[in-house]
Amino acid sequence: MRPYASFPRLFSAIFLFTGAMFMLVQNAGATRIQKVVSPGGITAWLVEQHSVPMIAVRVGFKGGTAQDPAGKSGLVNLLSGTMDEGAGDLDSASFQRRLEELTMSLSFSAGRDEYYARMKTLTANRDEAFHLLQIALAKPRFDEEAVTRIRRQVITGLKREETDPDTLAYRAWFKSAFGDHPYGRPKKGTIKEVRTITPQDLKDFAAKIIARDVMRITVVGDIDAKTLGALLDKTFSDLPETSGLGEIPEAKVPAKPDLQVIEMDIPQSVIVFGMGGMKRHDKDFIPAFVMNYILGGGGFSSRLTEEVREKRGLTYSVYSFLLPLAHAGAIMGSASTKNSSVAEAIDLIRKEIARMAESGVTAEELSSAKTYLTGSYPLRFDSSSKIAGQLISIQMEELGIDYIDTRNARIKAVTAEDIARVAKRLLKEENMRVVVVGTPDGLKKTQ
Repeated sequence: MRPYASFPRLFSAIFLFTGAMFMLVQNAGATRIQKVVSPGGITAWLVEQHSVPMIAVRVGFKGGTAQDPAGKSGLVNLLSGTMDEGAGDLDSASFQRRLEELTMSLSFSAGRDEYYARMKTLTANRDEAFHLLQIALAKPRFDEEAVTRIRRQVITGLKREETDPDTLAYRAWFKSAFGDHPYGRPKKGTIKEVRTITPQDLKDFAAKIIARDVMRITVVGDIDAKTLGALLDKTFSDLPETSGLGEIPEAKVPAKPDLQVIEMDIPQSVIVFGMGGMKRHDKDFIPAFVMNYILGGGGFSSRLTEEVREKRGLTYSVYSFLLPLAHAGAIMGSASTKNSSVAEAIDLIRKEIARMAESGVTAEELSSAKTYLTGSYPLRFDSSSKIAGQLISIQMEELGIDYIDTRNARIKAVTAEDIARVAKRLLKEENMRVVVVGTPDGLKKTQ
């Protein structure tokens, strides 16, 4: 939430090592992952990179904004903005000053199903940096002044989003798709409910979500396994052993069509569309991933871009993506176009979805998609921060420590028959749920 005063110094330090900052990873399999278990039994994944004196740390916890209590939507989001606002004996100003003195960065963020801590430090400041991470997790202060200030910032952002057509469209789509389920609530909450969140609410909830049984850790950089093992116990052993997370029910996007038009006086309307999808561990997820790349995830090489932008000139950008959540799945997309062409754009999107469901993909499309998806994968591992980010995602999704070695082979194994099967299963344009924000011609206002 707050800009980090330590960033200028951190960037200066990084600049000194610009030539070596990017890891010479020719392929993802060259990244050697060690499973480190501390003397106290805390597990982390480690990638040693000693060419640069820096360490990147990612800590993930199961449980995100879907855990917001009833009437307190936005609680987890506010938590992510206040956990670095003082900890232990350090108030907010002292804590931020110490981050700057150590030339380190520390931040927190929340997804719908996960909560993350991110840290980056110079090796020389390693022990003190891990100590600040430790007290931020185990002893956050949530002082009234700091909570009030960050809450005010969140509310200011929410007020701005009330006039942002993209935000309004996505919020309305999730409400349409998931109703009263936690996924149907806005991740950042509502102004009314955020105003009611107190420091005690934050303190109580932090004790529930920050726990060892739902924790995953990735460390990348200039540190060895023995040193990391000792630091893991110092940093995380004070956390509660078990979390107090609530049960989240399973959810499904309704298998029926819906169209909402939210009127806003803007020159271009925003379109958000989607339908039911699948979770990450579905046996068909990798074929669906390749299918979506061809449909709308591949930028200028995708069918939606070709039909809606290149041939018709209706939009600058149109795309689709898979949304695998812990308790639901969806395939979604978005576009924006002038008000007079909204109906035409939606019709073209429907036709492309139906065409893929009926006819699948060509051999050329499949070959091109595989080449890009496998060839570009190493680019996700060309710096310590990127490696850490990829590995914590793999841990949180429980894909296995060998995933980076097997992922490309799984993509190469996808056949046209696999995609045809998955397309028929997922791409049911007759069930497409659409939200339009703007003043589109020829569409009835429903909200």
